[in-house]
Amino acid sequence: MAHAHTVKRHTGLMDWLTTVDHKKIGVLYMIAGGIFFLLGGIEAILIRIQLLYPDQKIFIGDTFNQLTTMHGTTMIFLAAMPVIFAFMNAIVPLQIGARDVAFPFVNALGLWLFVFGGLLLNTSWFLGGAPAAGWTAYPPLSGIVDATGAFKGVDFYVLGLQIAGIGTLIGGINFLVTIINMRAPGMTYMRMPMFTWASFITSLLILFAFPAITVGLVELMFDRIFGGAFFDVAKGGNPILWEHIFWIFGHPEVYILILPAFGIISEIVATFSRKRLFGYSSMVFATALIGFLGFMVWAHHMFTTGIGPVGDAIFGVATMAIAIPTGVKIFNWLFTLWGGQIRFTTANMFATSFIPTFTMGGVTGVMLAVPAADFQYHDTYFVVAHFHYVIVGGLVLGLFAASYYWWPKMFGRLLNETLGKIHFWTFFIGFHMTFFPQHFLGLMGMPRRVFTFQPGVGLEQGNFISTIGAFLMGIGMIVFLINIAATARKPMNAGSDPWDARTLEWTIPSPAPEYNFKQTPLVRGYDAFWKEKMAGNKEMTPAEPLGSIHMPSPSILPFLMSLGLFIAGYGFMYHIYIVSILGIGFTLICMFFRSVYDDHGFHIEPEELNDKGVKA
Repeated sequence: MAHAHTVKRHTGLMDWLTTVDHKKIGVLYMIAGGIFFLLGGIEAILIRIQLLYPDQKIFIGDTFNQLTTMHGTTMIFLAAMPVIFAFMNAIVPLQIGARDVAFPFVNALGLWLFVFGGLLLNTSWFLGGAPAAGWTAYPPLSGIVDATGAFKGVDFYVLGLQIAGIGTLIGGINFLVTIINMRAPGMTYMRMPMFTWASFITSLLILFAFPAITVGLVELMFDRIFGGAFFDVAKGGNPILWEHIFWIFGHPEVYILILPAFGIISEIVATFSRKRLFGYSSMVFATALIGFLGFMVWAHHMFTTGIGPVGDAIFGVATMAIAIPTGVKIFNWLFTLWGGQIRFTTANMFATSFIPTFTMGGVTGVMLAVPAADFQYHDTYFVVAHFHYVIVGGLVLGLFAASYYWWPKMFGRLLNETLGKIHFWTFFIGFHMTFFPQHFLGLMGMPRRVFTFQPGVGLEQGNFISTIGAFLMGIGMIVFLINIAATARKPMNAGSDPWDARTLEWTIPSPAPEYNFKQTPLVRGYDAFWKEKMAGNKEMTPAEPLGSIHMPSPSILPFLMSLGLFIAGYGFMYHIYIVSILGIGFTLICMFFRSVYDDHGFHIEPEELNDKGVKA
């Protein structure tokens, strides 16, 4: 053997706790994000049960505020983000011909920070009550501190999101470095698949947006825990400062969520139309322009705070401008479908339904971009409808499309198409039943975040239909879970390329082996695998001879470092600072061991590759 480093191998639970393999980390992100997605969905259904009829007394007052706060916070930070990261982890290295991400250890650390941050936030339900200040946590509501601990929920919000946010930030940096440095030979920037491009620009947005929310959360923590004065008017602070900090993060966050969905739709529409994506270069530049303009529009969330006519006009025009690159994308997807040999698999049904649904969300977004009109729409159910058409009608439909498309690559099994179509129709119809009437409820003046509504003013029918639609979406999710459970019992029989697809991830076995590529592929054009197919080749031309493959060793340290910060969070919340010091000290000791212990990893030798019978 050329390399004598011992191979660390774990099995069972220890394998998953110590893994630094990007594919397993993707699976863990999907499991954690899926659990939080279900929690957020249950919270949403409880909200809709309360609003089924006027003047109900099921979830009222602070309980309703906790449900709305936790639903929004969970869905944005703990469900949507990790599922996006699941697909970025599982697919991006494969699409660029890499054997792993640039920093496997950091990748694992990002995962466990997110998991423990989300766990910390959700323990608030059992430790005195969840946060009840809205998912945006506006002061002075989020600044209320009570000696009895009745308002401690926001402390969980502040510390949980700080821990989870650090994980997301280092994950974004990791993907930037991976995509810049680890592309296969011949994989120039303008040959990268659209999902990789979307992940790249999303990672840039994470790099610039997440520090803003981190600063805001630290300032809010100082106000709440150490008696600071950043947002307290009585001490000379300014609550509008929080709105600026939050939305400087919050609006790019919307694009952090939706750009990966744009990339997913681009991949799926091209594959199931058997056509090259129409206007590839314009799609790349439109994605970049959306990312850039995403930082120019944050104050359109603040038209009613009195920033003045000049500020209103500037941010209104900038918001409308984002419709242009978004429109480019929508027309390019339609032109890709036009004249193609379209196959309506479940993945493509979700992808094509995304296009008109997201467009509807975009149209109401342009309406909200008019400051004078926004004064009427603001804080009504019209805004709720708009937001959900963008995030659920956009992102969630995109994530379901990705699940059906990439499931065989991640797990080696194809999800059942019949159950998939039942899932699609129940969820899609339920979605439009839930949120379409809310536009009209908002125009009738129904305020959001309020636990009741007045009878006899025409709001009953819309709310009733909306609640029935929410239950239908829930049924769709149950069908999806049944599909996953049924598929998990089948043998791994998905071929390497079940969809006759176009990109590099479909050139290797399903699920992908530990090292991804036995030999790094040589990329000769955009849609690299399709180009080889059209040339009559069944597989990629290797860019290197067969040799030993260096692999990183698994490590328990990312899990333990995250656990240390999790413990420290409780110390800060309950003012038991010795616990905080011990928790942070534990994390620092783990960092020290990581720094001084030189782990060389291990090698998989060529004879082992052949013994395993792996196809190139």
